[in-house]
Amino acid sequence: MKFTVLGAGAMGYRYGVLLQEAGNEVEFVDTWKPNVEKVRQQGGVLVSRDHQNTRLVPVKMFYPEEYQGNPDVWVVFTKQMQLADFLKRTAHCFNEQQYVLTCMNGMGHVEKLLQHFKPEKLLAGTALVATVLNGPGNVDFIGARGAGTMNLANYTEKPDETTHKIVAELKKAQFNPNLTTNYRGTLLAKVVFNSVVNTLCTLFEITMGEFAGYPGADQLSRQLIDEAYDVCERAGIQMLNTRQQELDSVNYVSKVANPLHYPSMYQDMSHDRPTEVDYINGYLVELGRKYHYEAKTHAFLTHLVHLAEHTRQQNLQQAAAKTESSPVVEAEA
Repeated sequence: MKFTVLGAGAMGYRYGVLLQEAGNEVEFVDTWKPNVEKVRQQGGVLVSRDHQNTRLVPVKMFYPEEYQGNPDVWVVFTKQMQLADFLKRTAHCFNEQQYVLTCMNGMGHVEKLLQHFKPEKLLAGTALVATVLNGPGNVDFIGARGAGTMNLANYTEKPDETTHKIVAELKKAQFNPNLTTNYRGTLLAKVVFNSVVNTLCTLFEITMGEFAGYPGADQLSRQLIDEAYDVCERAGIQMLNTRQQELDSVNYVSKVANPLHYPSMYQDMSHDRPTEVDYINGYLVELGRKYHYEAKTHAFLTHLVHLAEHTRQQNLQQAAAKTESSPVVEAEA
């Protein structure tokens, strides 16, 4: 099959490279100029696994406006706040025969994708796998080959022949896909997971393993999971996991699968980029309010993340102002 990846970040590279190595034709479209130009300069993307064995993987990279491809499937991995503009810039290549697959963090992306793709062509899911973008054209796959799992579902909850072909290619690429017919429950499982691990690790600048090693971690996780499940139950969403299974998933990924990993929200915060907390904890807060339920802990954490973002930006501005106002001292020859 032919796949085109929209968003050549950490996860976009992981899906694209592994699908390519499984025998598919893959192309990449990205808007970040340093990334596009670096890939073109070096003739591909540098790929490491667990910080070792760096190799150059040849890939085809394009800006949205110049892309003219016609893939069978679009694989979408952008940040939530960037998606609408990205889709608008690439829309000249979309048509009614194409499928779209996304495993983005948070909620809100599906509604944007449905403005460009037919509901029966949309597959959405979640990916429990760690990947780090070291810099432009340089990515690190965390975990052994075949590590991690993913869940996905058709928006219509009616898998067709092409859906099964896509799943087969994902299996070849060792993403361990689990096809469900529970669309909302599939997406919310990752939102709940991220609302615990991503947010807390980001606020305290710790790895997933460091969080799990705290004696009170289970209590923190349970409080957030219980509140999120209370929201979902009021919204009539049938979750994939029980509350205990969700806690077990948090612990397994944090303690066994990826204990040394900093979640993507932390990576955004540490690079002074906006986080997706409004699409994760904030989404649960807004969903709860639709059903007259206040997810107070998630609301509190959403504010804390925004406070941390605000503080970092103030510190950057103060540092920049201090640098500009510092007198220039010239040394004598």
